[in-house]
Amino acid sequence: MALKAVTERDFEREVLGSELPVLLEFGAEWCGPCKVVAPELEAISRELEGKAKVLTVDIDKSPVLAREMGVQSVPTFVVFHQGRPVNGQVGALKKAQLLEMLEPLLPRAAGALKAEEVGALLARRQVSPVDTREAAAFRRAHLPGAINMPLEEIPTRLAELHMLPGAPVLYCRSGDKTKDLARDLASQGVPVSFLDGGLLAWEAASLPIERPD
Repeated sequence: MALKAVTERDFEREVLGSELPVLLEFGAEWCGPCKVVAPELEAISRELEGKAKVLTVDIDKSPVLAREMGVQSVPTFVVFHQGRPVNGQVGALKKAQLLEMLEPLLPRAAGALKAEEVGALLARRQVSPVDTREAAAFRRAHLPGAINMPLEEIPTRLAELHMLPGAPVLYCRSGDKTKDLARDLASQGVPVSFLDGGLLAWEAASLPIERPD
């Protein structure tokens, strides 16, 4: 889907007045890198529908706006939150880089903890990682000090979770399965934390991994 273009006329309503975070691209029709990054922006717009807005400004059609924002080259990306610019980068960024700009402002699922947060809590021995993958995957690689408890067994082993030395933090490979489980348990009045993004996010953050095999 094509991104919504904003101009000086509707900038205040669409960007400054937005209740959602806004990723705004300053580009131009003649800009080659802008065309390269367009599919990435469209994908992000679809993925984050209802959580964030992705908009574009043509600097040739809105030169005053571009000048006021200090745009000197295109593409330039600026993230707005509650009417204020909070982050900005220049150049043809990849999808992951664009998402990283928005990520701190996106709503979190109940119980979600970022890899860096779990790492800090683990260093202070305040949490106990619970690996919900199959035993073979657990043996290959897992978080330091983690125990293995298969996902399907957790609803019947909740008492064991709360006997761990630290607050339990569930994780799987990508975070999707433990996110769903945490939501189901919370609906039953049993809130539990999980590692947002799972083991993949932990590895991407270059945090330590135990590899027994």
